[in-house]
Amino acid sequence: MAKPKVGTYGLTGCAGDQLVIINCEDELLEIAGALDIKSFSMAASGGDEDCPLDIVFVEGTVVQPEDERVLRWLRERAELLVAIGTCAVWGGLPAMKNEMRPEELRMSVYGPEGNTFQCVSPRPLSSFVKVDLAIPGCPVEKEQLLQGVASLLHGDLPQLPTYAVCTDCKMAEYPCLLVEQGWLCLGPITEAGCKARCPGYGRPCIGCRGPVQDANIASEVQVLQEKGFTWLDIQNRLWTFAAPAESLKIDFLKEGANA
Repeated sequence: MAKPKVGTYGLTGCAGDQLVIINCEDELLEIAGALDIKSFSMAASGGDEDCPLDIVFVEGTVVQPEDERVLRWLRERAELLVAIGTCAVWGGLPAMKNEMRPEELRMSVYGPEGNTFQCVSPRPLSSFVKVDLAIPGCPVEKEQLLQGVASLLHGDLPQLPTYAVCTDCKMAEYPCLLVEQGWLCLGPITEAGCKARCPGYGRPCIGCRGPVQDANIASEVQVLQEKGFTWLDIQNRLWTFAAPAESLKIDFLKEGANA
């Protein structure tokens, strides 16, 4: 049986998700043996093999027109497109200031030098092309990545968590940092998969994996307001990693906050 032809690419981002693949040290040779890797610039020198691909892994966010061009080119070449990392899945940190016009944000950060390049409002990959599998995380979890590769090799899509970080907290018997400590924790509305790592170290969940399916954001906002947090505190935390996902919900929530 022929090995699946695979490519790994990065748009605008930190390349942390590609680094997770390289850090699969014990499993890396097995992965390389099971896949026909046609492109992985972080791990190998040489140019990209411009050929059809069975699977393409893409990290990063569409921030520049060139990002969109590359993404559409990859979508045309690939049978399956996998978004890896919260930037690719939800927009991530690049999208946290999407309420500002791209030109305004560019000038505020770079000044006149910002005129030397183009930018667009950062959006997740699914805003531009069909995404067959989304694996969130900042960066992705090694175990979920390996599970995804294994499932794809068997012709299936992996079953990723559809419950909130709070579930992992309860199973690990961690104290509730939201209810008991009164911290601004997004565990109730954030997709699990990290084994509640931050609460395990006594730190609140900051929502880096994006919102869980059917997240009750209105209830979360109400609890946080009862704990004394301002609307600006809550909005900034909600938008840090998944601004595009929350933007459609934010208006009615803000109306309630100002009522």
